[in-house]
Amino acid sequence: MIVGILEVSLHIPAANSLKMKRKVIVSLKERMKRQFNISLSETDGQNTWQRCTLACAMVAVQRQAVEREFQHILDLIDAESSVCITDQWMDFF
Repeated sequence: MIVGILEVSLHIPAANSLKMKRKVIVSLKERMKRQFNISLSETDGQNTWQRCTLACAMVAVQRQAVEREFQHILDLIDAESSVCITDQWMDFF
């Protein structure tokens, strides 16, 4: 059994308030949860307008399956025009 953790730091350039930032992030989180079988949480930047860190966790039998799903998640985030990935980190246990 493999547990994978993906942490993605995001920049939301158009956000000029917490309300606008949360609208973008909530929409993104809902799409991620709907498409992928992951646990997801906003882990940093809750009180900043243009910064956010999301952490995802996933369990699978093979590491390759987790890596593949994480790449699909990164592709989904990268396709979102309202956010930019500034940093990413993966670890497996």
